Amino acid sequence: MDEFQAVLKARELVRKVKPTSIPVPVELYAQEVGAVIRPQDDMEADEAGYCFESNGKYFICTNAKDRPERQRFTVCHEVAHLWLRLPSQHESGPWWSYAKRPLAEILCDVFAAELLLPYDLFHPEAEKASIGMSSIDDLAERFQASVTATGSRFAAVVSSPVAFVLSEQGKIRHASRSKPLKDASAWIPPRLDIPEGSLSKKVRAGLFAESQDMVDADLWFSEWERGGSLVEEVRHLPQWDQTLSLLWFEDGEVPARKFRDERGAVYEEEENEDDALLKELDGNLRWPGKRRRR
Repeated sequence: MDEFQAVLKARELVRKVKPTSIPVPVELYAQEVGAVIRPQDDMEADEAGYCFESNGKYFICTNAKDRPERQRFTVCHEVAHLWLRLPSQHESGPWWSYAKRPLAEILCDVFAAELLLPYDLFHPEAEKASIGMSSIDDLAERFQASVTATGSRFAAVVSSPVAFVLSEQGKIRHASRSKPLKDASAWIPPRLDIPEGSLSKKVRAGLFAESQDMVDADLWFSEWERGGSLVEEVRHLPQWDQTLSLLWFEDGEVPARKFRDERGAVYEEEENEDDALLKELDGNLRWPGKRRRR
């Protein structure tokens, strides 16, 4: 199973449950898989939860000491194990760490985010929001989800060229990109160091507080030949040595592809009328400046 298949399976469960309210009642997901939720007071700080079967009934245990949004994610993560029939591999490390995280656990995290932030409820709210960490904070509070899960989901569903990057211990662990960036092959390789010269690198080193800056797009995107500058907004979580980076093209447009002729002159790729007509039909509006920076 891959991430795409996990997403499809999650949406299958969402369609069965049909949540209509914000925040989504996670108890409905547990009921759908025949599980009872049991908060536990005796779990260690680095334990998020687990599930087990007893007398034909499933039980999902969460760490009662965790914040409510963390427990909600744990419920959805354990629902994923039951729905996808994937074995738990929690012994690989604490719940908050993405280093050396097994594929099964990553897929269950992806599944859980789909349940907590279902597309039909989350997408309209994300589209209305300004791009920025403050908007992600607001959405996370409304949906009672973590900022990390909400930021990743935000970048995945919006129609503007946006990326959300999670780094841990100075290395990129996960990058979520919107469709316009995927279409433009704006690839952010995992397991590499945070780029030198980026604001994220400086914030993690303590040289700057959480802030916002403009950086060259090729600093983050591998083999990027389109040029352009990104807005980079950064938040560092020192308790876990995790860095959250939100990246976007401020005018809402991905720069045109550039190429060189036989004399070395640089040109921008021109869009013909047929291409323009096709783009009007693909559901992604490309009006410059349609979003505000916050």
